[in-house]
Amino acid sequence: MKKKSFIPIMSENFRVKSLANKGKNPGSYEKIIPTGDISGKFTKKIILDTSTLLYDALAFSMFDSSDVYIPFSILEEIDTFKRDMGEKGRNARQFNRFIDNLRSKGSLVEGVLLDSGSYLYVCMDLPSPVPELDLSKVDHRILATALYLKKQNSSAHVELVTRDINLRIKADVFGIPAKDYEPEQTPDFEDLYTGVRSLNVDSNQVQMLREKKFLPIENSKFYPNQYVILENKSEKTIGRYDYKKKQIVPVYQPMEPVWGVHPRNREQHFALDALMNDNLMFVSLLGKAGTGKTLLALAVGLYKTLEENSFQKLLVSRPVFPLGRDIGYLPGDIEQKLNPWMQPIFDSIEFLMGLGKKASHLAQDLMNQGLVNVEPLAYIRGRSIPHQYLIVDEAQNLTPHEIKTVLTRAGQGTKVILTGDCYQIDNPYVDSSNNGLTFSVEKFKTSALSAHITLTKGERSELAELAANIL
Repeated sequence: MKKKSFIPIMSENFRVKSLANKGKNPGSYEKIIPTGDISGKFTKKIILDTSTLLYDALAFSMFDSSDVYIPFSILEEIDTFKRDMGEKGRNARQFNRFIDNLRSKGSLVEGVLLDSGSYLYVCMDLPSPVPELDLSKVDHRILATALYLKKQNSSAHVELVTRDINLRIKADVFGIPAKDYEPEQTPDFEDLYTGVRSLNVDSNQVQMLREKKFLPIENSKFYPNQYVILENKSEKTIGRYDYKKKQIVPVYQPMEPVWGVHPRNREQHFALDALMNDNLMFVSLLGKAGTGKTLLALAVGLYKTLEENSFQKLLVSRPVFPLGRDIGYLPGDIEQKLNPWMQPIFDSIEFLMGLGKKASHLAQDLMNQGLVNVEPLAYIRGRSIPHQYLIVDEAQNLTPHEIKTVLTRAGQGTKVILTGDCYQIDNPYVDSSNNGLTFSVEKFKTSALSAHITLTKGERSELAELAANIL
């Protein structure tokens, strides 16, 4: 893309002296002297950049008692995304609509009062107090704005909020406080809610749980449907905290394999209990490759749909993100184009159906009958999905907004299962702490309709487990 020269905005508040007529670079300027007052109302001053507003169109309204500045160059950058059909384009269009509505409340240059109590300013590109910044670059003009505000009021706390790591590094060089934009304060991935806790009990309590199938316990520190490992020096057992009854109850113990699958470890027992419980309408399974999260979800989905008839159909969906470099366009109709992306799901269903060619035909027959649907997540917007068992695989590649879109599609009687591995993220706009899967885990942990399990032990093969641990 051809690099554009920076052309300053002329207004009655600014007097610009160009060096272009002196035979120098037209993009360089001797000085840009603002004559208006942009000091604002508060000592805390927040500057937002394009990456933040494309991530959250309402980011400017998330700060209390602050002056929030959006440099003019940011408006130009956001405008280039408005025709994008993805989430960035949606946020760009939404941001433009919000800003346009704010114009009715007053001058954006002089500051508009927001519902949060802060003031929003759309400020002209400001001069740089240091000669090292090349003002032909948008990032440098953002830094110049921060430096100017800091120089104008030495007692003010000027902070740059950006999702651009490189811009945060540049800000640090010039002594400008900079931080990532995280509207929902989710914990670091290592501190994420696991859905399991241990509890020291005596032998009588263990015996009571085994014989009476419940153990009364008054402990507000338990989350609803949190799984518990009850242990003492001589024995261990497992259970689930029933929030309504205020007691620990046994987990589901299958008498025979569920659609050919039997839990191999404690965490898989917990996951199977959550998946089989029809009172839990939202289940999240997080774990590294090979822990069995997707296979367990599919096995229970087939069992609940085809044997128990608890749901009308099994719907499996996943976002379309390539691993590494994309191979480009694929030939064929829509079904043929999507087959490579959905193949992991087909493989798992065929594995559950049995070995050999018959398994492939059985899986295809179920799809032809409409009992099992496998489709990309891009087609879910605007739908209402009642009485279905919905599995969203690779949910770690979704943003919080996309997760909200998926969950709000669930109609009456629909159960939603999210599965994913936060160590295998292909979406460049999320990470292990702010993706939609970890976001939903933290938000739903206090709900009696949900359960979460973090699986850590791989069961695919010794090689897969070794690779997941050491690579």
